[in-house]
Amino acid sequence: MNAPHPTAALRAQLYQDMDPLNLTPLWEVLHALVPPQPATPCVPALWRYQDVRPFLMRAGESITADEAVRRVLILENPALRGQSAITQSLYAGLQLILPGEVAPSHRHTQSALRFVVEGSGAYTAVDGERATMQPGDFIITPSRAWHDHGHEGAAPVVWLDGLDIPMVRFLDAGFAENASTKSQAVSRAQGTSYARFGHNMAPVRHDAPFGATSPLFSYPYARSREALEHLERDAPGDAWDGIKLRYVNPLTGGSPMPTMSTFMQKLPAGFSGKPWRQTDGAVYSVAEGHGEIAIEGGGQSLRFDFSPRDHFVIPSWHTARLSSKRGCVLFSYSDRPVHQALGIHREERLP
Repeated sequence: MNAPHPTAALRAQLYQDMDPLNLTPLWEVLHALVPPQPATPCVPALWRYQDVRPFLMRAGESITADEAVRRVLILENPALRGQSAITQSLYAGLQLILPGEVAPSHRHTQSALRFVVEGSGAYTAVDGERATMQPGDFIITPSRAWHDHGHEGAAPVVWLDGLDIPMVRFLDAGFAENASTKSQAVSRAQGTSYARFGHNMAPVRHDAPFGATSPLFSYPYARSREALEHLERDAPGDAWDGIKLRYVNPLTGGSPMPTMSTFMQKLPAGFSGKPWRQTDGAVYSVAEGHGEIAIEGGGQSLRFDFSPRDHFVIPSWHTARLSSKRGCVLFSYSDRPVHQALGIHREERLP
């Protein structure tokens, strides 16, 4: 057996001697730190609602909304188990509230979105105003805003929670606070924020109530669906996205939240989309219909058939292609605003 090359021995001794000083050589890790293209550890995954729902109902029998504070089953990326993350920057979970329950009021640094998956009659209260939750509605709870949930209907309500928890955790910037009462006092009539900001108008004199977050915290599905149908009927669809719209902050035209973009799209019947990839990982909730998503990346090539209320994730820089024989409507969110703010967002629309 040949003796080690002198240079290798010198390097090994160097590494050993400097280790107590918490030093490490860049040249040993450079290619991992600065890869030729994104190399996310996340993997594509799909959660079928018919498989998840029984566990949500069992959770409803096992713990009250008051005890749990938020009765949620987290959608964990299979490659990130134990990290409460669906991508390295985003969190997703399905929350259940039962008739008569209140999920108590609290606030936190993390921005949150709700996309209603099943049921009606529940509400979200933000800063003294309630919004009744209907299937397909997109609702925001802004960073540092008091919020609680209640249910005055007759059947279970489930919604998708999307938060920037991993991002805030990475930055070590999270704060949280519980309110002294379970439900905040209602100080404004329902629909006030929509009347002020939801008609391409705004009060003449006002401050942005939630800073960089949209002052319009409830985006009803009926209006979003109407816009998609109108465009499907009267405007050409996109070869990659079908008919896709982004939700906006009406004061700025930017994303509703500073850390997350949200989208709604309709794939017409017979749609067979072209492939694309982007640096922002995206989480999808199927609002209506059936379709298929094909995803390639990380040495994998997967296809998922999806149905109403299913959820799936497309990791960063994975090539994806959507199709639908009968047509469908999809809600999605991603961390695109952060990519754009940092000037690192990249998207490729492939032939």
